[in-house]
Amino acid sequence: MIIYRARVFDTPDNPFTGGKLRSDSDVALVVDDGIIVERSAYVTARAAHPEAEVTDLRDGLLIPGMVDTHVHFPQIRAIGHLGKPLLEWLDTCALPEEMRLADNSYAAAVAREFLTGLRAAGTTAAMVFGSHFAPAMDIFFSFAAESGIRITSGLVTSDRTLPDPLLTDVDRSVTDGQQLIDRWHGTARLRYAVTPRFSLSASPELLAAGGSLVEGNPGIWVTTHINENRDEVAGVLELHPAASDYLDTYERAGLLSRRAVFAHNVHPRDRELARLAETGAAVAHCPTSNSSLASGFFPMRRHLDAGVRVGLGTDVGAGTGFSLLKEGVQSYFMQRLDPACGVALSSTHLLYLATAAGADALGLEEVGDLSVGKCFDAVFIRPTPGEPLDIGIQHAKEDEDVLAMLFAMGTPADIAEVWINGDSVTGAVGRDS
Repeated sequence: MIIYRARVFDTPDNPFTGGKLRSDSDVALVVDDGIIVERSAYVTARAAHPEAEVTDLRDGLLIPGMVDTHVHFPQIRAIGHLGKPLLEWLDTCALPEEMRLADNSYAAAVAREFLTGLRAAGTTAAMVFGSHFAPAMDIFFSFAAESGIRITSGLVTSDRTLPDPLLTDVDRSVTDGQQLIDRWHGTARLRYAVTPRFSLSASPELLAAGGSLVEGNPGIWVTTHINENRDEVAGVLELHPAASDYLDTYERAGLLSRRAVFAHNVHPRDRELARLAETGAAVAHCPTSNSSLASGFFPMRRHLDAGVRVGLGTDVGAGTGFSLLKEGVQSYFMQRLDPACGVALSSTHLLYLATAAGADALGLEEVGDLSVGKCFDAVFIRPTPGEPLDIGIQHAKEDEDVLAMLFAMGTPADIAEVWINGDSVTGAVGRDS
């Protein structure tokens, strides 16, 4: 049993529907076997548990572990290619890199880098877009199990429009997918997600094959892309003439449900928003990617008004890094550019989007805030003394100002420690012993 004495910020209640920031300047979180069993004043907790070890974190801030709802495992080495729209970026940057994961040693190196990057950024759970190669996914899942991160991921499938090495067929997609599900779904903190790349590169038959996996394996997830770029949307509608819109290409295949996360949705139709809300599916909002690829403005107001659940995604490598703090502040900036479709976000909204909203989107009821009964997934932020973030926090008058400074100036370098299920996770994943 450990008592963590800390300045704690979290959002147990949705601020988009009236919830407030919960902030305690000196609170004790009593953690037993990875679970928060008490949250109280320090003197109360110490008196009740005199035998417990005490970890004093009052020289920084403690927030819940962050949850990334959309990030690509094969693309860590493709980060930072600016100035290209989506389809050109895929052809020249992302897809050539993804083809290299046919080499198992290359895939292993990338998996280590990727998972190390997530932990260093304070990401304790993620919906991960996988590789097109089943052996690379076996490698990734093995390292993911070691990392401790709550990972949902799966084999990426396409059967047209992409380079030949990245293509599969219906039978192989089902066989490979089922083998990965049998080996990894429910192992450690891993779950499987059926992952068609997007309807631009997946035929109705291939999408339906993914739907058959969902039907035959209750509890697995779905993730893919939707409405990211206008040229992409036009291409999807041309290749799927029977579908009423982009979302309908997935719904017809049995891929739309509460356990589905759709990335981007920058250009949605009203019918699509209504169906997302009705089915409980979630959308991953990826602000730096939307800006770097000039995909467009994410209409958050339309999503919220329709009742669609939204979380944050880094979308590495079109996104510019693993930090959900950076995604939060980028969303803050962008949402102010369109008062009609945007939302005037507060720092409390940003914390919610980076933590509890993502946990809700991924169905991870055990994490997202630091309440009694939750797993102790937490991030300790301790800025370097004398740096602007440290100075700002020292002189902030309100707790929301402290949180705003964290999102405006915080980086992975300010993260001193990360816990997942009560276990401290530091250093590189998969280092040689």
